Amino acid sequence: MSASAQGGISDPGLITLVNKLQDVFTTVGVQNPIDLPQIVVVGSQSSGKSSVLENIVGRDFLPRGTGIVTRRPLVLQLINRAPGGGGKPNGVKEEVSTAGDKEANIDEWGEFLHIPGQKFYDFNKIRDEIVKETEAKTGRNSGISPAPINLRIYSPNVLTLTLVDLPGLTKVPVGDQPRDIERQIREMVLKQISKPNAIILAVTGANTDLANSDGLKLAREVDPEGQRTIGVLTKVDLMDDGTDVVDILAGRIIPLRLGYVPVVNRGQRDIDNKKAITAALENEKNFFENHKAYRNKSSYCGTPYLARKLNLILMMHIKQTLPDIKARISASLQKYTTELSGLGDSMLGNSANIVLNIITEFTNEWRTVLEGNNTELSSVELSGGARISFVFHELYSNGVKAVDPFDQVKDVDIRTILYNSSGSSPALFVGTTAFELIVKQQIKRLEDPSLKCVSLVYDELVRILTQLLGKQFFRRYPQLKEKFHAVVINFFKKVMDPTNKLVKDLVSMEACYINTGHPDFLNGHRAMAIVNEKHNPAKPVQVDPKTGKPLPASATPQRAASPVLDVMSDQNGGFFGSFFAGRNKKKMAAMEAPPPSLKASGTLSEREGVEVEVIKLLINSYYSIVKKTLIDMVPKAVMLNLVQFTKDEMQRELLENMYRTDSLEELLKESDYTIRRRKECQQMVESLSRASEIVSQVQ
Repeated sequence: MSASAQGGISDPGLITLVNKLQDVFTTVGVQNPIDLPQIVVVGSQSSGKSSVLENIVGRDFLPRGTGIVTRRPLVLQLINRAPGGGGKPNGVKEEVSTAGDKEANIDEWGEFLHIPGQKFYDFNKIRDEIVKETEAKTGRNSGISPAPINLRIYSPNVLTLTLVDLPGLTKVPVGDQPRDIERQIREMVLKQISKPNAIILAVTGANTDLANSDGLKLAREVDPEGQRTIGVLTKVDLMDDGTDVVDILAGRIIPLRLGYVPVVNRGQRDIDNKKAITAALENEKNFFENHKAYRNKSSYCGTPYLARKLNLILMMHIKQTLPDIKARISASLQKYTTELSGLGDSMLGNSANIVLNIITEFTNEWRTVLEGNNTELSSVELSGGARISFVFHELYSNGVKAVDPFDQVKDVDIRTILYNSSGSSPALFVGTTAFELIVKQQIKRLEDPSLKCVSLVYDELVRILTQLLGKQFFRRYPQLKEKFHAVVINFFKKVMDPTNKLVKDLVSMEACYINTGHPDFLNGHRAMAIVNEKHNPAKPVQVDPKTGKPLPASATPQRAASPVLDVMSDQNGGFFGSFFAGRNKKKMAAMEAPPPSLKASGTLSEREGVEVEVIKLLINSYYSIVKKTLIDMVPKAVMLNLVQFTKDEMQRELLENMYRTDSLEELLKESDYTIRRRKECQQMVESLSRASEIVSQVQ
């Protein structure tokens, strides 16, 4: 083991390297993105954590007292250095006073990262500085803070080592401690020990049941197999007579791959009496060498062995994780460099040129998205011009096709219109007036879905605008983004009026002139033939049995007259017949005046039924023609007046409303987020670059 320890002393480079990395990430004041190897010390308040650390250092320097003394993580970097290699005698005289540290010497000192360049030879002043810096973050009450204090101790009496001391685990808040102090400490400890590169140093009093150890219990949560946990058993000298920790050391109770190390610390009376740590270490050595349970393995007990073991474990751990650390530093550096590049320089140059370039780039992107030439085409969802196409060919087309002319106009209404359109003389034939009246009414219904189509395309243009303004560049200039949004939205609204008018005119054109001469229109003769065919199915042609030739029409048995021609049939079943139906025949002679409101009632006569069917056939035929026309023409109108117009005129509109403004400088005022994030990224790139240089020195 001693050879390994010597190796640890002679090759402190790896641990020093990690110390440098810790310093790099701490000084820039941003969160460390790299999980560095370190030994994290956990244990309950009464477990003796502070005494273990002081014994490893060989000096008194940690705050003492009741309750939570360690209220911020203390990153303790121990640096082994040969005696006589530095320090100024004058500095020692200045630091040491009669009430100061009697053991102060030129070869041992501490440095805090928050006070660079200042050496503390008086370790009592190190304790005072820890208290002062703790209270600076947490106040004088018993609150805690996750912000670490970095302390580096140079000494010929330490092995190069990095330890992180955390607040002791507690169960019940006392005094002015926060009510949720247990949860706060637990979360802080878990955050530190859950990092895969953390070695957990679980400190437990040997005079308590190991199964109740708070430190081991928490370590098992993140390291259930005990792969990266080392146990320290304190207060071995306080165990009852006849009891020892041999079974624990042998791994028979709670096995840990890194094992356990028993130590003997100073008791509270020794601390109060200011017993020197050198004397305490000598006392510890004598205890293990003379105890019947430990004397055979005393070389594996005590604080010096613990320090050597930790030094070796940390160094081996760093060797294993170094390739991954290098890769993480490289990946993080690339990520933050890319983000910093995206944020751009704080000063870009002439504001007028900048705005002009932005307008040009935005206009090009606008055209690109609408035309579908975007290089960032999605395979997951439709975007840009494809969504507008969907509005035209799916939503609008299906919306128009779904309009049924007869869901509002019933057969009885058609009959009423037929009678009204013939005036005082009953019509001999189906009149075109009724047909045109109904068709025009129904064509007007297509105006709503057509205007809705315009509105949906407008929404899609706004959606594209939002996507383009959501880019990182516009987050950088919030006022410019706001101005862009306002100008473009006003532009859209301005072109919506002529677009809506054109669409309305298209519908009005269709309703204004009913082109019954359209080649696809089912004319009246054809409609009447279809209805007649339906009511009077064709009978087989009569053949003369003698000659075998078809008999002339006059020779065939006479069929019933066509209902269409049978004007006088079912006189009492028509409109007026149905009105008088059910009235007392005796009162007919009274010739009562018609009621103020005269409505159709009763069922349609056969003749009326035929007329209604003819009208419906004609309406259906012409309505289908109109639908096809609008499905074709309305998208063209929207494209002409809205989509294509914005593509052609967007740049001119932006230049008119933005480029000539006197507030270009104001528009290019960066957001607080951009300024803050650029600073963070610059700091991170700087620290990661330095970290990359540090790790590149190790092959």
